[in-house]
Amino acid sequence: MKKIQIGKTDLRVRSLGLGTNKIGGYNLFPNLDDETGKKVVQTAIDHDVEMIDTAYMYGLGHSEELIGEVLQHNDRDKVVLASKAAQQVAEDGTVTLNNTPEFLTKSVDEALKRLQTDYLDIFYIHFPDQETPKAEAVGALQRLREAGKLRAIGVSNFSLAQVKEANADGYVDLVENQYNLLQPDATNELVPYLNEKNISFVPYEPFAAALLTGRYSLENLPHFEEGDHRLKIELYEPDQLKKNVAKVDQLKPIAARYDATVAQLVLAWYLKNPKIGPVIPGARTPEQLLSNVKAYDVQLSDADYEAVAKIFA
Repeated sequence: MKKIQIGKTDLRVRSLGLGTNKIGGYNLFPNLDDETGKKVVQTAIDHDVEMIDTAYMYGLGHSEELIGEVLQHNDRDKVVLASKAAQQVAEDGTVTLNNTPEFLTKSVDEALKRLQTDYLDIFYIHFPDQETPKAEAVGALQRLREAGKLRAIGVSNFSLAQVKEANADGYVDLVENQYNLLQPDATNELVPYLNEKNISFVPYEPFAAALLTGRYSLENLPHFEEGDHRLKIELYEPDQLKKNVAKVDQLKPIAARYDATVAQLVLAWYLKNPKIGPVIPGARTPEQLLSNVKAYDVQLSDADYEAVAKIFA
C-alpha cells in the first residue's frame, strides 16, 4: 500500500486515518461509551489504520486519555499520533483561544501525559487566536520538535493568510481544515499554496457531519438529540438540508455499481483526489471503522470520479 509523506518530514502514513471526536468527546456528542471508544481505537490499530487524530477539546482531554489507555497495550511505533490544542478553559467553562508559546508548550506536555507517551508524531494549533504572531506560535512548536517531543507541526482552522504567516520560517508540515464534497472551499486557494510549499492537507469532516454517509433521504431526514453539535452546522439548516440530501442521493447508484456504501464511495473519491492528503473519518463503533477501511477496495474509475465531482460542482 502506497503511503503519503507528511510535509517535508520522514513521516509516512496510509491514506485513511481515524478522527476521534466520537471517542471521549462527550461535550460534542451525546451517549458516547468509553469502552466502545477504546475498542474503536484498538480495531483501528489491528487493521493498520496508522494516523489517529485527537484533540484536547474532544472531551476536554478525555479522548486523549482513552487513546492513551489503548496505546499501553500496543506498539507505539505502529501509530502516527496527532493531537491539537489552543482552547483555554476557565473554571466557569468559558473558552478562550490561546496560541502563546507558553500555553502551547504547556498543552503539549499535558497531552503527552494524558496519552501516556513521550512524543507526539503531529501537534496542531487547533484554532488561531487574534493576538499571538503565528510564526512565534509555530516557533515554540519547533523548539519542542528539536527537544524530541514532536515530529511534525501543524495548524488547523487557519485561513490562507494565517497559514502563510505561520509558515514564515518554513516549519509548518500540515494544515488540517474542513473539507468535503459539500464544503470544497479549501481546494480553491489554500491547497494550491500548500502543494507549492510541500505542506500536507488533512481534511476533517470528510462525511460533512454524516450527510455524506448516505444514511439520510428526503423521506428520512436527520433528527438530533439536544447537545449534538450538528444542530449548529450550516449544512443542516432547513433551507440547505433537502438540497444536500438530494445531491447525496445521486451517489447511491454509483456506489451500487461498486457494491459499496455511499460512505465508502465518498472515501474512495477522496483517496483518488490528488489535492488532499490523509483522510481522517470518525467512527463511533468498531463496525463503522471496519466499513471505512473497505473504501480501499473501491477502485474508482476516472469517469465515476468525474461524475461524483460534477454532482457537487
